[in-house]
Amino acid sequence: MKRVCTTVATCLFLAIITHAQQYRIGMLGGVHQSKVLENADIPGWDSLKNKYSPRTGMHFGFIANMPFRTGSNVYFQPGIIFTNKGRKFAARYDTTVSQTLYVNASEFVNYLEVPLNVLYKFRLGKTAKFLIGAGPYGSFFYTGKLKVETVSKNGDYTVDENKDPDVGDGPGKYAVFDYGVNGVAGFEFGRLFLTANYSRGLKDFYKPQNYTATYKHEVLGITAGVFIDKLGKQKKDRDDDGVQDKEDKCPDQAGTAKFNGCPDTDNDGLQDKEDKCPGQAGLLSNAGCPISDKDNDGVADKDDKCPDVAGVKENNGCAPEPKDSDKDGVNDSEDKCPGIGGSARYNGCPVPDTDGDGLNDEVDKCPVAKGSVARNGCPEPIKKEIVEKVNFAARRIQFQQSKANLLPSTHKVLNEVAAVLKQNPDFKLSIEGHTSGDALYNANMKLSQARADKVKAYLVSKGIAASRLKAVGFGPNQPLSTGTSEKEKAKNRRVELKLSNQ
Repeated sequence: MKRVCTTVATCLFLAIITHAQQYRIGMLGGVHQSKVLENADIPGWDSLKNKYSPRTGMHFGFIANMPFRTGSNVYFQPGIIFTNKGRKFAARYDTTVSQTLYVNASEFVNYLEVPLNVLYKFRLGKTAKFLIGAGPYGSFFYTGKLKVETVSKNGDYTVDENKDPDVGDGPGKYAVFDYGVNGVAGFEFGRLFLTANYSRGLKDFYKPQNYTATYKHEVLGITAGVFIDKLGKQKKDRDDDGVQDKEDKCPDQAGTAKFNGCPDTDNDGLQDKEDKCPGQAGLLSNAGCPISDKDNDGVADKDDKCPDVAGVKENNGCAPEPKDSDKDGVNDSEDKCPGIGGSARYNGCPVPDTDGDGLNDEVDKCPVAKGSVARNGCPEPIKKEIVEKVNFAARRIQFQQSKANLLPSTHKVLNEVAAVLKQNPDFKLSIEGHTSGDALYNANMKLSQARADKVKAYLVSKGIAASRLKAVGFGPNQPLSTGTSEKEKAKNRRVELKLSNQ
């Protein structure tokens, strides 16, 4: 892979130089922070992702600076850059429920990156320029190093290191090719340049083996560089405006080809030496000066009956009278319900009734659940006998030992729960899986989630809408008993079913 990437980079670099005419080649280098934007479907991901941190890396390479035409401020800037990417991971675990004390890991991957940016450069002085641009990039996987250091609660230390990770399209492999977008902004000082740069991957660069996730790179860094020299035969151009001195009528002032090298600072189509207001864009008919309009409402002061207050042309420069069609105190221009009386708090609309139970949200104590006026908009509580029936069913749910397969006797139990849900279409059900503290923590989390998912899947197969069901695995995190006997630990291996009508 290294040999292929190096060959591709060499060919691209030679192609740029071979076709360059009056272009510049720059060498650059810098530092950056790289992180991985990952979104995974594993339990506890919201807390686990906070244990990842960015990798501080370096980048270096070459860019070509190519004006779109002579004297243009717009440039095409391709490059070939070696860059470090990846992330780090560190976590400490509770040894009362885990055999592991500490894990420290790093995922370092390196790429040959080819940015294809379009830049616009603003001249700030004789040699200084401000630049800003963006474009796509493509990158090729070059090398990688994966390392995991583990310390167990009894003090054992292990290191797992992989200096040649798998590359390809399958699970557990890094993609050969990646792509995304990037932006750059900074300054040029003659041959030197200093920029800030940002890039964001648009393609998943890695596929995990045991779960589903998205993996994208994000990089923020600083770059410094120097242009080696202009390529091709150069003609004399003292002010570096693209117009050669022998044809430049203003050889010491950067200008434009349109005016034979003379400047038009305010870009109003009139060169400075003929412009009575060279620093302020105006009209050709007014010798380059703007027509006076103090309130900037588009009505010239000579025609504006309210020259100091912005208005509209239809009212001779004065502000129009506000209109309030529904007389609710909110002008039509700001009223989202101009034909219905409302209040300013809701932008001119009536107070909403989200659940449609006849009580508006301001007085409804359960605004998203349909209820009754007598209960201030909340539904009637679920009958005690129904709750007890579902709780009794939950206690009879059984699985194969250490697996998520339902025992046949459980089908009858869950059929009873499905019947309750069908008879009460407003009810929702939370399915919560729990385990004892035996075995590894991650294994318990996966097993409790799998068992909750299996119960949910069975109820869905019996005609219960998945939107009414929520399945979550808590592993050993919510024990009913802290005892160490087999009988006490057995109490913690359970599935709880919790009904709700809100």
